Amino acid sequence: MQKEVLIRYERCLGCRSCEIACAVAHSPENNLFAAVNTAPAPKKRLFVEQAEGRKIPFVCRHCEEAFCIDACISGAMHREPDGTVTNVGERPCVGCWMCVMVCPSGVIRADERRRQALKCDRACLQKADLPACVAACPTRALVYEPVDEFSKRKREAYAVSALLPAFSKDEKK
Repeated sequence: MQKEVLIRYERCLGCRSCEIACAVAHSPENNLFAAVNTAPAPKKRLFVEQAEGRKIPFVCRHCEEAFCIDACISGAMHREPDGTVTNVGERPCVGCWMCVMVCPSGVIRADERRRQALKCDRACLQKADLPACVAACPTRALVYEPVDEFSKRKREAYAVSALLPAFSKDEKK
């Protein structure tokens, strides 16, 4: 079963550790202290935004129906056998930004120096079992697991927090 980076929004503190870990994982040295002095600075592929008082991490969903693949005029954006949507490969990105315009999550950014679109390519998984963003999250707001396991745990947590207290009150009557 394919794993995805999934988010437990209620746990996100907005510390941006995931953003830093992502940038460091995409630096040549793969080391925080070396990455700070790298020129140009490595760029993150994950974004923590604030909406109505909540911090929300945004990362590529590697959509089943990936509009970025359809919009890519050079054919650089493609799906790997593991399901990852990436533009790293044989065909070069030409920096037309069509993928940026059609991405519903807004998680594709421009590397204007290299004239190339940047997005989560899961390259950090080549060096570790967990994506860098997930491993760096201190509150475990980001998880890397199959979607069905994630939704099952959410149902179980809801049952414990919302339904079981109601049953306990009924037993006391």
